[in-house]
Amino acid sequence: MLKSSALLTDRYELTMLQAARHSGVADRQAVFEVFARSLPSGRRYGVFAGTGRLLERIRDFKFNEDELSFLADNKVVDAETLNWLANYRFSGNISGYREGELYFAHSPVLTVEASFAEAVLLETVVLSVLNFDTAVASAAARMKSVAAGRSLAEMGSRRVSEIAAVAAARAAYIAGFAATSNLEAGRSWGIPTMGTAAHAFTLVHDTEEAAFRAQIETFGTATTLLVDTYNIENGVCKAIEVAGTELGAVRIDSGDLAIEVAKVRNLLDELGAKNTRITVTNDLDEYAIAALAAVPVDAYGVGTSVVTGSGAPTAGFVYKLVSHQSPTGEWINVAKTSAQKANLAGRKTAVRRHDSTGTATAELVHAQTSLEIAERTNLEPNSTDRNLIVDLIVNGAPDEQFVGITGTQNARSHHAFAISAMPAQALRLTRGEAGIATVLS
Repeated sequence: MLKSSALLTDRYELTMLQAARHSGVADRQAVFEVFARSLPSGRRYGVFAGTGRLLERIRDFKFNEDELSFLADNKVVDAETLNWLANYRFSGNISGYREGELYFAHSPVLTVEASFAEAVLLETVVLSVLNFDTAVASAAARMKSVAAGRSLAEMGSRRVSEIAAVAAARAAYIAGFAATSNLEAGRSWGIPTMGTAAHAFTLVHDTEEAAFRAQIETFGTATTLLVDTYNIENGVCKAIEVAGTELGAVRIDSGDLAIEVAKVRNLLDELGAKNTRITVTNDLDEYAIAALAAVPVDAYGVGTSVVTGSGAPTAGFVYKLVSHQSPTGEWINVAKTSAQKANLAGRKTAVRRHDSTGTATAELVHAQTSLEIAERTNLEPNSTDRNLIVDLIVNGAPDEQFVGITGTQNARSHHAFAISAMPAQALRLTRGEAGIATVLS
């Protein structure tokens, strides 16, 4: 793994730093905000993910000898700026939504408060982590919502880069997937791993029976046999002949899954293997999973679709300066006003409102005045409101409950809690309005 994350950034972050130091504004206290102007087309909600990984990237965002030598050799910044970077450690505050939380257009999912110099350097790494992880978690949550309680496993490592594969497995797990095929994700984040054999294993043996027998003798009858290398019905019969009626599961990776699963279930029952489960793979996405709701599937393995965001490969988050202090210490709220890219000035606070049954009804986002920013005031929730903003980093130190394996488990638990409060229409796959209204003030 990388010793430093400091060069996981764009060059202009460093050139802005040098120019800001030259003009005298580098040390101005500033507030940057991460938000999405809209949800991906057709989506009713998003799932905020990546916080645990991001806090580690920020912790490791330091310019060691290798990084400084690269910058010097390539004349990225001048000597004075290199000296400043050599001592860089983020010492500000970061707050935001809990990982696993649902978000909507304009939700202030992350707020960075520090000097302009410290905060501007983090833009690229913040967006790199949050945009990818959130896209995966949002797609995974849609799949989970239509899986009818059946188990989902992530198996898309081969469809993205090796680093993204580990991040994707984590994001899918937070959104409710039960396991991953990626061993590094299992080691790094404590995610259960799964996997048995591919078609190559069957093909390298002289017969399908020999392949099945080798797997059963090695792993026992609780294993899963891949039965569609040649003929599915023949494969199922051979699997039960070799393993007996206590075979753990069979996997189907081809054909019309709705038809094939029904046939295999009937065949397994006829053979006396009524407890043998059926796992399906084969380019599944949320729509394919929903179409199999009435079919006797026991588990799904999802690859390409989940790790690429199922049609929305980025969350569309942006990182914008929303307030900064003047030379006299007064807070000045700022915002872009350009066409189709305008945003609301000022640091935001947010709560989620619920009805008497505990069902979410609205997201209340408040843009603070200069005085409120100075006093760090928050919205006063009523009895049905839940504050969405929590402290993630205070004076440069991350809150350990959001980091590592513990942070991953906490994010998974929080997501299950948050999504359980959504109204039924919010979880539909059909295009429509956001799951709940966002009220900006």
